[in-house]
Amino acid sequence: MSEEFDIPFKSDLVPNILDPNTEIQFQCSKGISCFNECCRRADIQLTPYDIIRLKDNLGVSGTELLKNHTVPFEMDKDGIPGVKLRTDDEGACLFVTDEGCSVYADRPTACRYYPLGHMAMHEAGATEDETRYFMIKEDHCMGHNEDRKISIDAYRREQGVEQYDQINREWLQLMLKKRSAGPSIGRPSDTSLQFFFMCSYDVDRLRRYVMTDSFRVTYDLEDTFYETVEKEDVALMLFGARLLKQVLFGDKTIPEKEGAYEKRMEEREEILKMRQEAEAEIHRQREAEKMKDAIS
Repeated sequence: MSEEFDIPFKSDLVPNILDPNTEIQFQCSKGISCFNECCRRADIQLTPYDIIRLKDNLGVSGTELLKNHTVPFEMDKDGIPGVKLRTDDEGACLFVTDEGCSVYADRPTACRYYPLGHMAMHEAGATEDETRYFMIKEDHCMGHNEDRKISIDAYRREQGVEQYDQINREWLQLMLKKRSAGPSIGRPSDTSLQFFFMCSYDVDRLRRYVMTDSFRVTYDLEDTFYETVEKEDVALMLFGARLLKQVLFGDKTIPEKEGAYEKRMEEREEILKMRQEAEAEIHRQREAEKMKDAIS
C-alpha cells in the first residue's frame, strides 16, 4: 500500500516511480528561457517547517504569515486542513521577482523538490515507510533540456531538502497514518480539525496553549521542556506532531499526570450536561412562546 505525501499537481497520468539513485536530466538557472515561469504558476502546499522558515525570513509572526501569505484548503475528504502559498490573481507566487525568488534561502519544500514529486510507500508488514520519486514535466519548463545529469539523492542534497524532510518527518508520518486509517477513524470533529491546524501550522497559538496552566496540570513534563519550547520554534513544532498523535490516535508518548485524563472526561461531561440543559431550556421557552401566540 502506498500513500501520497505531496504531489504538487493534478494529473490523470500514472507517474514512473524512481528510486534515490536514479539519474535525472535537469538544471535551472537565471539564464534559462523559462526562468520564473514555474513561480508564476504556483500551487505550493506548505509543511509546518516551511512556515517556520518563511516567517523567520520575513521577520513576522507565524500568525501574520498565515494571515497574509497563505490560503487554507482541505487536504482530504475528511476536511484535514492544509495551507498553500497565497498567489496573485494570475496565480503567481507573491515572492517571485524579476531576479528570482525573494525568499530563496528559505523557500518551501515543494519548491526545492521541483521538478520532482515524492510519495511515501508503506508496504504491508514493513516497519518503516520508504520514499519514492517521480518527474514532473510541464510544457513551459526548459530545464529538462539542459545538459546535466544528476542522481535524485545528489539533487536533494544540492537543493537543501534533506533538512526539511528530516524535520517534517514525524508530521509526514502522521499524515500517512491518517490516510492509511481511512474511514476506520471517521471524520474528525470541528474541534479536532481546529486542533490539527494549531499544532501543525500556528506555532504562536500552539505556544500559548502549551504554556497555559491547564496544559501544565495535564501533562507531566519537566521545566526544561517549557523553557525550550518557549524559545525554539522547531522544538515546539516537533512536539506539536507528537501531541497530535496522542490526542487524535491515542499514541501515548507524552506522560500525563495521574488522574488528569479522568478529570478531563468529568469536565467534558459537565460541560456537555450544562449545554444540553441550556438547549433544553431554550427549547421550552420557544415552545411556550408558540403556545402563547396560538392562544392570543
